[in-house]
Order: sequence, then structure tokens, then C-alpha cells
Amino acid sequence: MGTPWVARVSYVVDGDSIWVRPEGGGNRVRLRLDGVDAPEICQAYGPESRQALQALASNQRVRVTVRARDRYGRAIASVVRLDGDVDLGERMVADGWAWTDGWSTHLGKYWRAEAQARWAGRGLFAEGWPELPADFRRRHGPCTADKPATGH
Repeated sequence: MGTPWVARVSYVVDGDSIWVRPEGGGNRVRLRLDGVDAPEICQAYGPESRQALQALASNQRVRVTVRARDRYGRAIASVVRLDGDVDLGERMVADGWAWTDGWSTHLGKYWRAEAQARWAGRGLFAEGWPELPADFRRRHGPCTADKPATGH
């Protein structure tokens, strides 16, 4: 993992992507939360997922630790809100607004938090087994400005 640095969240894109401005100065950086996958913004629960992350992170000071870059050039990072030492990815999963990023036999970084959110019927798990973002993209393609959010 990279060296942690402190930033302020300047914009929430969706339930798993944010823009931050480093406290030491410099350009804004787009980050994807490590360990989570949130609904697409035009998918059921996409707007609610974004609102949940906005409530947790907007204008908050955070500690960022970059792990890698994704195919879109975003830094994949662990992001912890300094106020309360809140891991944003873990909280989004625990509150039911994102999935852990498990696959095949790999359970994912926040599998316990997801299991508890499913059991409690929190957030997008209120309706049982919501469609995964990757499956949604395969069926509908990427979200665009002319594609409204689908219902619950």
C-alpha cells in the first residue's frame, strides 16, 4: 500500500467514487473506494447510495491510502474519515448502500459487514438480492445523462 495522505472530500460522484483535494495542495484526485461496489447512478438504489456517501463524506477531512489504479485511471484507495475514524467503504457496505467486492471464492474485504447488512435488510438489501452493478451494466450498458434511474 502507498503512503497515507490527508485530503478533503470535494465531490461525491456516486456510492463508491469521490473527488478529493490534498491538504498539502495540488490538483483534485478522483478515487474509487477500495473493497466496495455501489449501484450505478441510474440503477435502483444508485441515487440513495450516492446520498449516503455524501452524508458521510462531503467536505470531510479523510486519510487516503492508494492501493492501485483501475482501468479508468482512478486511484483505488482506502479512505477513512478523520472525524470518528470511519472507513467509508466499510460503512457504505455496513449501511447497505454497497456490496463488498468479492468474487468466486474470495469473500471480499467487507464480507462480514455485507452479511450483517443483508441479514438486517438495510439499504439496498431491503428487497432481498438486488442486481449487482456488473450485471446491470451488462444488461443496460453504462449510465448516461438521458437514462433515468430505474425504480426499486
